[in-house]
Amino acid sequence: MDWQVTLAQMLMARERRAFKQQELLSQYHASLICFTMNIAGPVKNSPLIRQGFALGKAALERQLSLGKINCLYRETTEAVTGSEAYYVLDRDADALKEITVAIEDDSPLGRLFDMDVLSPEGIKVERQALGFPVRRCLICQNPAKECARSRTHTVEELQSATWRILSQAVAATVSCHNLEPYPPNEVPKDAASFALRALLYEVCTTPKPGLVDCGDCGSHRDMDIFTFMDSASVLWPYFHSCARIGRETAALPAPHTFSILREEGKKAETDMFAATKGINTHKGAIFSMGILCGALGRLPKKHWKTPAYILDECAAMTKGLTDADFAELKEENACTTGQKLYLRHHITGVRGQMEEGLPAVRNAGLPVLKGGLARGLSLNDAGCAALLALMCAATDTNLIARSDYDTWQETLAHLRKILADNPYPDVRTLQKLNREFVEKNLSPGGSADLLAVCYLLYFLETEIKNV
Repeated sequence: MDWQVTLAQMLMARERRAFKQQELLSQYHASLICFTMNIAGPVKNSPLIRQGFALGKAALERQLSLGKINCLYRETTEAVTGSEAYYVLDRDADALKEITVAIEDDSPLGRLFDMDVLSPEGIKVERQALGFPVRRCLICQNPAKECARSRTHTVEELQSATWRILSQAVAATVSCHNLEPYPPNEVPKDAASFALRALLYEVCTTPKPGLVDCGDCGSHRDMDIFTFMDSASVLWPYFHSCARIGRETAALPAPHTFSILREEGKKAETDMFAATKGINTHKGAIFSMGILCGALGRLPKKHWKTPAYILDECAAMTKGLTDADFAELKEENACTTGQKLYLRHHITGVRGQMEEGLPAVRNAGLPVLKGGLARGLSLNDAGCAALLALMCAATDTNLIARSDYDTWQETLAHLRKILADNPYPDVRTLQKLNREFVEKNLSPGGSADLLAVCYLLYFLETEIKNV
């Protein structure tokens, strides 16, 4: 259902927006862009409007990136009164206005974008002051303010023009990327449900050396399986948002989808820590599964059955990620284990895996999982074997962080010897490994995240109907 808003609600939203703008200007003393949609009629937010908003947001962020403009703060909010995006930027307000005017005038969809630019002093930059023409009416191309003042066109006429522009822009997105015209919420809902299910299957897989499972807490003393349930229970909306963003930005370059997902990931981490009272259960999964859901949104649903399509899309979305994140990294400012390992051993961790399309999943984890099932093993037992294969195929920085580089190398050698004898170790072998990992305080959390990805891809390959 598309909610209709009242005049009072719109006036309150305008006041709240003005207060937010002044708050940001006072805090940062820098230029501000506030982006909203110019929608006629009482319906200010809907799946179609949000798709148009996402296209505008992606276009703006692309131009800011091309201009190498430093973003000091960004935030996106959703309400029945409309979507809003705030950008605090280290750039002259007039230069920013030139960028927003170009976006607004670039296409018919731009006519629905309202990108206000405020100077650090809070003065709104008007397009006429910079020599740009006034905005035109949706219908007759006369100055928009004149038509609005004289009420030249009815609300129904303006709504019809608005929906036509939005529909054509979204249809072009669907056509450009060969996306099926599913109901707006179907793709995100399905992707989120599969992703959440994969997380739950991963934590329940037992026994997993050093990890929380149905048997014990592994090497962890601050969490148990119920902590993971608490965490997973709040992540469905995040996975849904990631798939929706992927769908709405499918016609745009893949890295732009990823740049938007990172902002959603920060919010999801906040939700996770709130649910677990500060315990990190799924930070890695928020990164990896969020990207997977974004990729699912970008792809035609018929490609969900083919892991290679999904993993290739993940690689396209994160191209250049490692170099970008570690460009300014030096020994003196390296804080995390991942940063130090990158400098000392050029270990790229999950970033490198994702940039390469998760080769550990593609070439080790998923084949072992499917191979075990073909042998008649249960999904649980095949998953245990897949976990060990992933530990040997990818550099798990969690293992190194809880010990050291040499201990990790010794552990790998031990695992490879076990798998050489039997790629599907029995329960007694796994339980013995668990005791050894606990004694050394080892926990392959990164490999556990990749196991969840394997489960997700397996569910999609076997359960998605042919379309």
